[in-house]
Amino acid sequence: MRPPDLVSSDWRCAVDGPVPPLRVAEHIGTEIIESVTGRAKDMPVWCPWPLPTGWMVTGVGWAGDDRTGTRATALACSGPAPLGGPADILLVAEEPGVGLGNRYAGLSGADPGPYLAEALETTAAHAKVRADGWPIPLWSVGTPVGDRSAYVGEAKGVWLYAIAWPSSAGYLFAEDLVLHDLAQWLPGELVYGAPSPYLHGAV
Repeated sequence: MRPPDLVSSDWRCAVDGPVPPLRVAEHIGTEIIESVTGRAKDMPVWCPWPLPTGWMVTGVGWAGDDRTGTRATALACSGPAPLGGPADILLVAEEPGVGLGNRYAGLSGADPGPYLAEALETTAAHAKVRADGWPIPLWSVGTPVGDRSAYVGEAKGVWLYAIAWPSSAGYLFAEDLVLHDLAQWLPGELVYGAPSPYLHGAV
């Protein structure tokens, strides 16, 4: 990533061109979430709510700057996997062309469109969640990285990615998971845990 300079006011990637910078909070707690949702404006910050038993919120990140505003958000959660053992999930909301969800999913490019088009041709939705009361179908986008599963759909007019480690933890999204937009209101009962390594690029 090249920062803005005299030639361009954008952050730039040598491969994908202008991209919004990613910020990841070093700690997680109520004040951090409130800060992110306050700057996110119309961009949702998705969180399972109520949290599944034993699950905690373990991080938050956002992509954008003061000039363009928040163009993507990512929330991390950790807890017991449906099939046993520990698991981590990332829920990403992003405008088209940002590429944050693709990065976490291990996919190339800045948009899930080609991967989603292929999934739509072959099968019905692989999973379904409820986001702010609406049923949201999700399709597996076949990440080439074997340690995770990745699903993509659309909610509130932007992409919704649901990414899980290990890959078997993706079964969580087949269990009628309910998502809540923390930008609307912040439950006082949220439980916080140690920061997720996945938000920081340990993917």
